[in-house]
Amino acid sequence: MREDRILETQRLYLRKMTQADFPSLCKILQDEETMYAYEGAFTDQEAQEWLDRQLARYQKWGFGLWAVVLKETEETIGQCGLTMQPWKDEEVLEVGYLFERSHWHRGYATEAAKACKQYAFDTLQADEVYSIIRETNTASRNVALRNGMTVVDTWTKQYRGVDMPHVCYKCKRPVDTIS
Repeated sequence: MREDRILETQRLYLRKMTQADFPSLCKILQDEETMYAYEGAFTDQEAQEWLDRQLARYQKWGFGLWAVVLKETEETIGQCGLTMQPWKDEEVLEVGYLFERSHWHRGYATEAAKACKQYAFDTLQADEVYSIIRETNTASRNVALRNGMTVVDTWTKQYRGVDMPHVCYKCKRPVDTIS
């Protein structure tokens, strides 16, 4: 595996994002349809803040959302990774994913999310991982199910002045992987 690759799957590799990823990130974050779960597309400033947040996460925790690159073309097609996210009164380790719309329905999100879950268990020694998904985001909810997660809770979050019901999925580390 190349030095810049954090994870590698059959068709993808994941690496830290850099400022050079801003244009490909904007293809995702500035697409109205892709960003429906966030109540619409981001401005340039909001996209830059998103990228800056990932860079800060790499410094603080050593992980965040990573660029997802299609091996066959070297094209950055999305982002997937691990972040610490608030859930009610605690902070949980979340597997998150967001892909360019032209690459939906090809199994890339599931492939990347499964690799990130495994990374959380094997590398970070996490006991459990979560995915927190807007209730209306059926595609992402299906990825969580394919990633071996089950619904454990619901909660309404406020975002951009809108009440957004969210579903919390969770997966525990398999007993045979505990060292």
